[in-house]
Amino acid sequence: MPHSQPAFQRHLALNIALDEFARRRRQLMKMAGEDAVVLIATAPERMRNADAAWPYRQDSDFHYLSGFPEPDAVLALLPGRQHGEVVLFCRERDPEHERWHGPSIGTERAVADYGMDDAFPIDDIDDILPGMIEGRGRVYCHFGREPQFDAQLLGWMRRLRQLRGGGVVPKEFVALGHLLHDLRLYKSRGELKVMRASAAIAAEAHVAAMTLARAGRHEYEVEAEVLRIMRSRGAVAAFPPIVAGGVNACTMHYVANRAPLKSGDLLLIDAGAELECYASDISRTFPINGRFSREQRALYEVVLTAQQAAIDEVQPGRSYSAAHDVAIHVITEGLCALGLLKGDPAEVIAQGSYKRFYPAKTSHWLGLDVHDVGDYRVDGESRVLEPGMVLTVEPGIYIPPDDMSVPEAWRGIGIRIEDDVAVTRDGHEVLTAGVPKEPEALEALLAAR
Repeated sequence: MPHSQPAFQRHLALNIALDEFARRRRQLMKMAGEDAVVLIATAPERMRNADAAWPYRQDSDFHYLSGFPEPDAVLALLPGRQHGEVVLFCRERDPEHERWHGPSIGTERAVADYGMDDAFPIDDIDDILPGMIEGRGRVYCHFGREPQFDAQLLGWMRRLRQLRGGGVVPKEFVALGHLLHDLRLYKSRGELKVMRASAAIAAEAHVAAMTLARAGRHEYEVEAEVLRIMRSRGAVAAFPPIVAGGVNACTMHYVANRAPLKSGDLLLIDAGAELECYASDISRTFPINGRFSREQRALYEVVLTAQQAAIDEVQPGRSYSAAHDVAIHVITEGLCALGLLKGDPAEVIAQGSYKRFYPAKTSHWLGLDVHDVGDYRVDGESRVLEPGMVLTVEPGIYIPPDDMSVPEAWRGIGIRIEDDVAVTRDGHEVLTAGVPKEPEALEALLAAR
């Protein structure tokens, strides 16, 4: 999937606009109410080992509300505050720090470039923030997520009680996720634009991996090709790629990626890109030697039929669980027809015995997180799909290599086909259609290697 423009030019226009971040903050403050304060901290920097840090990734909620990329910051939303409702505490510019680590944003640019009403040095937060919280009835926050921030928050409450002989301390802490994660579930036009670009990069990586994957190579060589494409397009991997040859595909979250690829085996690749913090998530399964065996093809077609039927259920007004229900139905019927499950399909579903070969769910929300936020059930019922929601559709069949209840030719086959699907006003859009999945199209692509 060649592109005529360099990656950096293609993605320049993909950043979420400043006014969209502002709109999200206004919406959240309106939901929280005039007497509330919303506090949210950045993700901490985490050490990989000794003095080597993991690559920094901003907290998804903090990014959603600010677009601010640095660690060591706290965002305070103060509805109705006279001197500005949106206040950021962040690192000050420091020439000595910048000499080693590069330029910081600083308080002035936090206002000028990131649309904050006010910004203060993070080192002054203990002196400034308690006074801002005083008199408010509720604090919305992620209590229990980061112990260090929890301790700081409790310290501010103590300080507030001591202010001028006892300030008015908020009466309750409220989980921020309930309000914020419902907002994040509905993707804007800008978010969908970034997600399409993320999906296109992941699709290109999958096609490149298929072209490279041959008997005698190793799973990690295929993984390296996936990562090469993602990095060369300005993205990172949204999660450690799964590159699972043969029986390894029967392990749902296989990440060792060490084994040699063997002719006659299938290769399952589950990999997604992350661009501007937004994830994609694609799985494809294909024959390493370029041709499906009879058994591989039979199972593959069951999974593909299940996936297409499940994608058809992704419509506004349908329930979230409809895709899973139809995928189970198609997979169970297919396995019964092939003699791998015994009995009437409806009974097999009622008993749950299909789970021997399909133990997973068919979908999850997708967005700033691969397994994105948002309730799957509302008032005990499966959530109704609405425009702007994005979910994966990823049925599979996994026949354990040691399952003696099936003939040997079927054992150790693992197949998953996964696409990212956005709910639209009049149906759906498959964001990841750039990777072939029809058996004939796969075999043709592999034959052209």
